[in-house]
Amino acid sequence: MRKQILSIAAILLSTALFLMGNGLMGTLIPVRAHLEHFSNLSIGFVGSAYFAGFVAGCFAGPRLLARVGHIRTFAVAAGVAAAATLAQALAIDELAWVAMRGLFGFSAANLYMVIESWLNDRADNSTRGRIFASYLTVNFGGLIVGQWFYTAGRPESATLFMLAAMFYAVCLIPVGLTKLPQPAPAEVPELRPLKLFRAAPVGVAGCIAVGIANGSVWTFLPVYGQSIGLHRGLLAALMISFTLGGTLIQMPLGRLSDRMDRRYVIAGISLAACLAGIAMFLFGHKSTGWTLALAAAFGVMTLPLYGLSVAHANDRLPRDKFVEASATLLMINASASVFGPPVAAMVTARVGMSGLFLYTASVHLTLLAFTLVRIGMKESPPEETREPYAPVPQNASPAVLELDPRG
Repeated sequence: MRKQILSIAAILLSTALFLMGNGLMGTLIPVRAHLEHFSNLSIGFVGSAYFAGFVAGCFAGPRLLARVGHIRTFAVAAGVAAAATLAQALAIDELAWVAMRGLFGFSAANLYMVIESWLNDRADNSTRGRIFASYLTVNFGGLIVGQWFYTAGRPESATLFMLAAMFYAVCLIPVGLTKLPQPAPAEVPELRPLKLFRAAPVGVAGCIAVGIANGSVWTFLPVYGQSIGLHRGLLAALMISFTLGGTLIQMPLGRLSDRMDRRYVIAGISLAACLAGIAMFLFGHKSTGWTLALAAAFGVMTLPLYGLSVAHANDRLPRDKFVEASATLLMINASASVFGPPVAAMVTARVGMSGLFLYTASVHLTLLAFTLVRIGMKESPPEETREPYAPVPQNASPAVLELDPRG
C-alpha cells in the first residue's frame, strides 16, 4: 500500500498546492472586495460566478480531456487559473472580478477532473478506500493551510494574489514530471435530477440547502470577520475554525447515521445548524473567543450536511446507480450555490453582515421542516440497503465519484 501511495505522490502534491491557493483566495477575495467598497450584491455575484464557471467546467471537462489528454488539460487549466488570479490584482473592478472568478471556476473544475480521474485510474478494489482517504486528507489539509497563508501579506496589496498564482503555477510541476501513464477518458454520468428527487427527495433537498447556505457562507464569512474588526491572523483563524470544525465531525456523525434512518440525523443537524446560525447572529461579535468557538460549532453543524444528503440518497437507490446519483447531486449542489450568494447579499445589505447567519438559519429551518414532513410520509429504507457513510468533498468534479469505494 505504501508503494501505491508513493506512486501517486506527485498527483497528491499537485492537489495540495492547488488547494492551498484556493484556501488563500477564498479568504482574500471577499475581504479585498469589501476593502475596495464593492457592494454586497457585487460580492455575491463574484461568489456566484465561481460556482457558475465550475458547473460549466464539469460539463465541458470530459470533452477537453478526450481531445487533448490529462496533462495538457491540467497545464491549460492551471495556467488560466494563475492568469485569472493575477488579473484580479490588476483590474479592481466588479465586472472584471465576476468574469475572472467565472473563468477560474471553469479551470478549477477541469483541474479537479484531471486529478480525480487520474487517482481513480491508479486505484483497484483493494486500494481504492485508502487512496480516497488520502485524497480527502490532502483536500481538507491543503484548504486549511491555504487559509493560514492569508496572514502572509496585506490584503490591500497584490502580494497575496501573486502568492496564490504561484501555487497554481507550481502545482503544474509534479504533474508535468510524473511518469504515470495517462488514464483513458471517463464516461460522463447521465444526470436525471427529477428521477432522483422522486426516489430520495430529502437527499436532493439537502444538497440544494447546502448549496444555498454554504455557498453564501464561503462568500461572506471573511467579510463578516472583517466587519467585526478581526485582524489578519484572527480572520484566518476564523476560516480555519469553520473548516476544521466541519472536517473533524464528518466521520463520527457519519458513523452515527449508519445506525439509523439518516433523515433523523439530517433533521437533527439541520436544527442544530439553525440554532448555530442564530447564535452567531446574537453572540458572534461579542469577543474573539466567542467568534472562533461559534464559528467552529457553525462548521460542525453545516458542513456535514452534504455528505449526509448524498449518503441518504444512495440508501434509496441500487448500488450500481451510485455514480449517476452522486454526480447529479454534485451538480444540483453547485447549481444551488450560484443562487445563494446574491440572495445573502440582499439580506446582509438590509440587516447587516451578521444577517448572513439569519439567512442560513432560515435555509436550515426550511430543510428541517421538509425532512420532518418526509419522515411522516415515507418509511425508512431497509437496513440492508444502507451503505457505510464516507465523507464527500463539495468542491470536486464528478470524476471523484468513481474513486469513492461505494461506487
